[in-house]
Amino acid sequence: MPKFKHLVSLHALKPEQIHEILTLAARFKIELKQGKEHALLKQKTLAMIFEKPSTRTRVSFEVGMVQLGGHVINLRPDDIQMDGREPVSDIARTLSRMVQGIMLRTFAHETIERFAEFAEVPVINGLSDYEHPCQALADMLTLIEHFGHLDDIVLTYVGDGNNVAHSLMFAAAKVGLKLRVCTPKGYEPSRKALKALGTLKNKRRGIDIELLRDPRQAVAGAQVVYTDVWASMGQEAESAQRERDFRAYQVNAALLKHADPKCLVMHCLPAHRGLEITAAVIDGPQSIVFDQAENRLHAQKAVLALLMS
Repeated sequence: MPKFKHLVSLHALKPEQIHEILTLAARFKIELKQGKEHALLKQKTLAMIFEKPSTRTRVSFEVGMVQLGGHVINLRPDDIQMDGREPVSDIARTLSRMVQGIMLRTFAHETIERFAEFAEVPVINGLSDYEHPCQALADMLTLIEHFGHLDDIVLTYVGDGNNVAHSLMFAAAKVGLKLRVCTPKGYEPSRKALKALGTLKNKRRGIDIELLRDPRQAVAGAQVVYTDVWASMGQEAESAQRERDFRAYQVNAALLKHADPKCLVMHCLPAHRGLEITAAVIDGPQSIVFDQAENRLHAQKAVLALLMS
């Protein structure tokens, strides 16, 4: 199987490469609980660049590198000043002489693409305004744990057609998941993402992804219901308008009555209880939200091992 050089977008990965990541992630998780250690990245260093605040991304990557025998360097915006004090191209080439991998959590997806263009070491998308591939990988691992497979699971995403929705679309197209993306008018996935999805549909048959407007119709019979915040970082000025526009898209007990009675509930966190999801649902027995959060560690360890070892 050809080795992938970067993880910038799930769109760029082959289905077998995604399955390789998930298989290794599942193995790492089992072996960690068994007390087995891996020194695959001994004496290797990951540079982590954060333009956005982070809890799960920072902790999961840092712990993952330590568990694989490696080290991390955290670079804040005022440390690195991309395209301010120094162009991205120079930063990427300089870091490539000193570290063995670069992870970015940034606003503009183009920043990650430029790093991948100029870096001589693997570049990992820890989150951008366009995609969140590491989250989608953790989500796929979580579904495998609960269902034993990914084929033909009906997952309904309710909310903003944002970076998480984009990565779920690309993942679903590669692994056989049946995905429904339900958004208010004006909040659909981006044209860029839909165009990219169209290229996948032209190459592969059997891709089952729907764009819907009515939340009750979208969750009908769904085995999994997924949501995310209505206003992402950088959209705080839009919060009041978004709360009005998304009011009918809250994941609550009334909405779940239209889904499969045994449906599971997912959220990539952080969550705003009382807005996109109620406390009763996210803290209830159907929630697998913290399974997702834990699996960020294992999915990213697999990515790190495959890219940097």
